[in-house]
Amino acid sequence: MDQKNITTAFELPGKKITKNIGLVRGITVRSRSIFGTLGGSLQTILGGNITLFTELCEKTRSEAYTIMVRHAEEMGANGIIMVRYDANDVMSGVTEVLCYGTAVIVE
Repeated sequence: MDQKNITTAFELPGKKITKNIGLVRGITVRSRSIFGTLGGSLQTILGGNITLFTELCEKTRSEAYTIMVRHAEEMGANGIIMVRYDANDVMSGVTEVLCYGTAVIVE
C-alpha cells in the first residue's frame, strides 16, 4: 500500500474515496525484559529521554501499524483514513497497543 494513502485525516487531499471498506486494526502486546526494565530504571535516575523505553514504544507502535496495513490490504483497500493509536496496560510491564483506521478504496 502506498504510504501516501494512509492518513489521520478524514480524507486524502487530491484523491477521491470511492468505497468505504470498514474498520481495520493492528494489535500487539509487548512486555519489557528484565534488562530493559533495569536499564530504563537507571536512565530515570539521570533524567531526560529514557531511550530504552522510547525504542520499545516505537517498535511496538510500528508493529501495530504494519499489522493494520496488512489487514487493510487483505480486505482489498488501497488507503486508510482516520488512523489512530490506543494503548492499555494489560498487567504490570505488559502493554497492548492498537492501531486502527478506516480502510478505503481511493482513485
